[in-house]
Amino acid sequence: MRAVALGVALLAVGCGGARYHDVLDPANVDLRPHGRLALMTFTIENAKGSLNALTTQKFSEAVLAAQPGLEMLELGAPDSVVRRAGETEFGPRSAKAIGEGNQAPVVFVGHMKVSNVKPSASLASITQPRFEGKVTVELYVRLVSTTTGGTLWRASSTITESIGSLGMSGGLPYFSAKDPNEAYGPLVDYLVRQVTWDFRKTWRRVRVDT
Repeated sequence: MRAVALGVALLAVGCGGARYHDVLDPANVDLRPHGRLALMTFTIENAKGSLNALTTQKFSEAVLAAQPGLEMLELGAPDSVVRRAGETEFGPRSAKAIGEGNQAPVVFVGHMKVSNVKPSASLASITQPRFEGKVTVELYVRLVSTTTGGTLWRASSTITESIGSLGMSGGLPYFSAKDPNEAYGPLVDYLVRQVTWDFRKTWRRVRVDT
């Protein structure tokens, strides 16, 4: 017991000269010089419903909260822009089309992919089958210059989650619920938190020896 007590005392003395304080590190990516940002509604692959719209909304909220003072120009689905630019998917010409008229110097575009749908319950009805199951959702987001069409930043995240309000439509999972935020909120919050990490200030604990 004496040896243990002596060891604890020595440890306390050894640590007596150290203290810690928290340091707030700046965001890895500062969006404020852009002033105004454009945002296209994220596209979705292998699924139908409101999951991509909810994720786009949450993404916008997270970016604006992380760096106050920004203006977000929400442009809706990219289909019409892509067609007008003569592309099959959002590319450099589509980005430059948004830049025309100085709408915004940069635009966020994102894509969601749903896979590995694994039902874990029997179908509720023949006409509108519904089930609980696990799905894997991937989110990819890019920040694109509307002057050059080049990619300035990109991030991605993946999550596998159990979903309770899920159906099938035309062989694809259908994300539809009376309250999408309640049904898919945790899944979306995780994806958005991961892909917006570079825009947030972060605290770091630093040891200071005295």
